[in-house]
Order: sequence, then structure tokens, then C-alpha cells
Amino acid sequence: MTQRLIADLHIHSHFSLATSKELVPEMLDWWARRKGINLLGSGDISHPGWLQELKVKLEPAEPGLYKLKKDYQIEITSLDNGFTTRFVLTGEMSSIYKDKGKTRKIHQLFLLPDMQAAFKFQNNLENKGVNIRSDGRPICGLSARNLLELALETDERIYCIPAHVWTPWFSLFGARSGYDALVECYDDLSDKIHTLETGLSADVPMMRLVSALDIYGLISSSDAHSPAKLGRNATIIKADLNWDNIIEALQKGDTETIDFYPEIGKYHFDGHRKCDICLHPRETAKVQGLCPVCGKPLTTGVLNRVYQLADRTEIPQNIRKNWQYLLPLAEILSIITGKGINSKKVQSLYNAILDSGNRELELILEEGEKQLEHIAGKEAANFLRKYKESDININPGYDGVYGKVR
Repeated sequence: MTQRLIADLHIHSHFSLATSKELVPEMLDWWARRKGINLLGSGDISHPGWLQELKVKLEPAEPGLYKLKKDYQIEITSLDNGFTTRFVLTGEMSSIYKDKGKTRKIHQLFLLPDMQAAFKFQNNLENKGVNIRSDGRPICGLSARNLLELALETDERIYCIPAHVWTPWFSLFGARSGYDALVECYDDLSDKIHTLETGLSADVPMMRLVSALDIYGLISSSDAHSPAKLGRNATIIKADLNWDNIIEALQKGDTETIDFYPEIGKYHFDGHRKCDICLHPRETAKVQGLCPVCGKPLTTGVLNRVYQLADRTEIPQNIRKNWQYLLPLAEILSIITGKGINSKKVQSLYNAILDSGNRELELILEEGEKQLEHIAGKEAANFLRKYKESDININPGYDGVYGKVR
């Protein structure tokens, strides 16, 4: 039976699975209340220590999917429909290599069908001289194409998604280290790529300005390095609850993205952080790509890079609208209070909202203004209303600096 899965596939396991007892319910259980399923990537599947912990704490569920063993689950009494989370084995890897006279730095996300494939992949990576023990996201000298080939030789079911494809420094189309076309990167294995990840500084409408990308399905993921960031970007997948059908849905693009506003991403505009310079691509062209303060090259942002490869000025009518935006609740509370996200004031309000039985995505994506006003005041409710009407202003992010909502 086809189900709605809210998937966050691109995360990093810098936290223990034991932490899932606290982190999973708060951000993602909105879907459980609607008989949906949370699908989380395990992260860092190439690291031996992490894979061993996954083996200890997970058990098989549906084909190709895993769940926490009972000893590691938490009872959630606030939900009528129970709470369902499934894990799929995933990991990001970094390829740094020379190709066509340029240093390439490409990040790829791999989805693996089972533990056996994961252990075999680890073994094959080490046989190729890849250091898989120093970092959860290992760096290897294999090209993106050759790393994909190694994965497919390990198990032809392994699914590869180029990660955050526009990020300047480490991505398929990145201005500093990427390519102008997917085939330049993957060559004869280009037909093995069916899905691309938008990244925090891009969204579906930006991607669809490049007609060559029409054939690819799109996902959005949190790229979370800490538990609190889980679910800030996610993907709704409509599929039966098993590996084959989830992969088929990704291949067909039967997905809907929930994106951070791309302007908030830290590489949306061009700029130079050291000189506090942030420029729209039009302004960058006027200064010939050089910082007007120090004269050094600006970091080319995602929007500029999209414009460089775009062959459209607007999205065709026949492309369906399959995206929506999410501003995390902690960000909203930080804006209206003028305090930092990790401040005592914001955390106190955030916890009060959750302790009252409200859920973050339910408040933000549904009619949550009244509930928010009752706990956090009219200003919070008014901001949420403006956010839903897209009546907010954002100072775009640039050169590693996150954008700011006003």
C-alpha cells in the first residue's frame, strides 16, 4: 500500500542512535499522527564503528529498512496513532581528485540495501586505500565516477545521489570544483544517476531553470551535523514501505520537497565573508567577480551558478509544484525575541510549546497561529502568519554566512 514517508536521508551520525530517544519525536512525529512514516538515513555508513553500533541497535523491519530495537525505543503517550520511524542505511563520501586540468571536490550520498552490502562496501573501500576510520564522511582519491563504479560492483542495488549539487566548494555543479554537466562527471555511468539533492542554498524552482535537469528527481535533506537540525529540510516520498519501492519513487521523482528558504542557506548570494561583502549576481558582474574591498575573488554563490547554467528565465507551466518551505520553530522564536537560537529564552519557549503537546511541523505547516499565540504571544503568531503568506524579508546568506530573516 502506498504511504507518505517524510524522509531525511542526508544526515551525519555525530550523535549516538541512543539520542534518537529524544530527538526523533519532537521534530518529525507530526507524520505519525497522520499514519505517515518517518524515514531517516543512518548517516556515515562507511565508518566501521558507526556501522557496528547500527548492527547492535537496529533490527530488520520491512525489506531493506530497519527500526530501533525495543530496548532503544521510547514510549510516546501523546500520540494516538503510535510512532513509526524507519532507518535506511546511508552515508556521504567526498571525492577529491584531478580531472580535465582542475581539482574536483564532489560529495555523494549513497543508499545501501542492507547490512551485508554495507560491510562489503567498507571492505572494498579499504582495499582501494580509502581511510574509512578517521571521519564519518571519508575523503578518497577516487573520482566521483569511479567511486560510483566501486559501489555498483559491491552491490548493483546501491543508489547514488549527488549531494547539495550547487554548493561552491564540494559538489557536482559547484563553481569552485564542479562540472558544467552531469555527463562530464559520470561519463559512461551517467545513466545510473536519477536523483539530485537541492542543498540548503537552492530549491526546486531554481533547479528547474536548467532544462537538462528535468529528467532527474529531486530531494531535499537537512545535512544535519547535530540532532536539532533534523528535519529542517526533508522530502515526502509516496511509496510502499520497502527498499525497492522507495528507490523506484526516487527514480521517478515521485517526491515533494520541504525546503529551508534557500536565501537562508549560507551560499545563496556571492560574497566575501572577511570583508562583509554580499552581492546579487548582477552586482557581482559589475565588479567583475572581485571583492570591492580587498580585490580578491568573491565566492560564487548558488544563485549565480544556477544562472550560469540556466537556459530558462522561468519555470514551464507543465512542471508541477511539488515543493513547500519550512522555517524551523526555533528560528521563528529567535527572530521575534531577538535572542540566539541556543539562548535560555528561546529554548524555554521552544520546550514550553513542545511540552504543551504541540508539534513543530504541525504548528508551522498547518493552522498553528492560535496555539503559538497562547504560549509565545501575538508577535509569534503574527510572524507565523506572515511567514505562511511569504511576507517576510531575508538578508541572503553568502560565503559561509547564513542568511537572516527580518
